[in-house]
Amino acid sequence: MGLIRLIHAWAGAVVALVLVVLGLTGSLLVLKEDWIRLTVPQARAEVVPTPQALGAAAEALERARPGEIRTIAFAGPHLGVHKLYFRKAETEGYASADGQVLAEWTGPTRAEAFLFDLHHYLLAGERGMIVAGVAALAGAVMVLTGLVVWFPAWRSFAWRMWPRSSRRRELLSAHRDVGIVFAVPVFVFCLTGGAIVFHDETRALLLAMFPHEPEEVFAPPPGRGDVDWPKALAAAQAAFPNAQLRMASVPAQPGDPVSIRMKLPAEWHPNGRTVVKIDPATSTVLEATSAQSLGTAARISNAIYPIHAAFVGGRVYDVVTFLSGLALAGMGGFGLWSFVVKPRKKRVRANDRLRPGPAEVH
Repeated sequence: MGLIRLIHAWAGAVVALVLVVLGLTGSLLVLKEDWIRLTVPQARAEVVPTPQALGAAAEALERARPGEIRTIAFAGPHLGVHKLYFRKAETEGYASADGQVLAEWTGPTRAEAFLFDLHHYLLAGERGMIVAGVAALAGAVMVLTGLVVWFPAWRSFAWRMWPRSSRRRELLSAHRDVGIVFAVPVFVFCLTGGAIVFHDETRALLLAMFPHEPEEVFAPPPGRGDVDWPKALAAAQAAFPNAQLRMASVPAQPGDPVSIRMKLPAEWHPNGRTVVKIDPATSTVLEATSAQSLGTAARISNAIYPIHAAFVGGRVYDVVTFLSGLALAGMGGFGLWSFVVKPRKKRVRANDRLRPGPAEVH
């Protein structure tokens, strides 16, 4: 038990600051679409994502910005603007339902882009992402060790979400109580956050656990030509009539297929993992893969992001996610303050008492 307490305390002190950042930014990102609707008036519109309407918008965007757009995340009933990903590094934008560019930015210069970059990359690129992933997995371990440490003293639990004073004992009590109340969701969010960062390792582990994957289907090679977007999207819709059109990737070079992502009713991922490959020369289907036909490992992997980012469960799950992020930040803050700052102040006071006064020196 002593070793577990030591691991829990020191691991918490090392990663606490990162977890505070991840918790606060994760809570705020739950409100991302609400923020976009607040700051971009066109986003408040309810767009019916028909192949004709989305295709016309894609055609307008290609005419306005030829060769510049890499991917379009289509508008829909909940968000009335298209999200644009440009080929220029780190450049994104919003477009109206009819395909007019409304905003464009590079890097974390908009509030929602800044929050995402801070949460996912700690504003430090790929290295920051690795640090965030390690901290998230450490947070999951800390939840488990915290439960082990708490269990012998379970009678001390008091539902205290905020310390009554800055005394170390009160800080630790709040740290403990918040951790117990939010243990399950915080563990899930930390574990799924780490799994997102270490995607390849997660997928390899899942494949080892569930090795039976469907055989890969080889599609015929695409031809060369300009995409007829209304026709291409209509062909994708015909392949999966019950699915919602969510994203389209513009071919990077002649001879590449168009990739269209769709969301079936049973899928959790906001952009879907059902993929239709389109021949740009004929705007007809080359290959269609339903997310429901994927193996167990792929389907579990596809569920990790929507669980982590609160794209399941509606507003109730949004509230749980928001509060859990605050709880993670609170646990990190209370724990760090009690472990590092408060003991140090006590030691300083003790040293002051032992230091000889002027009369003793002389």
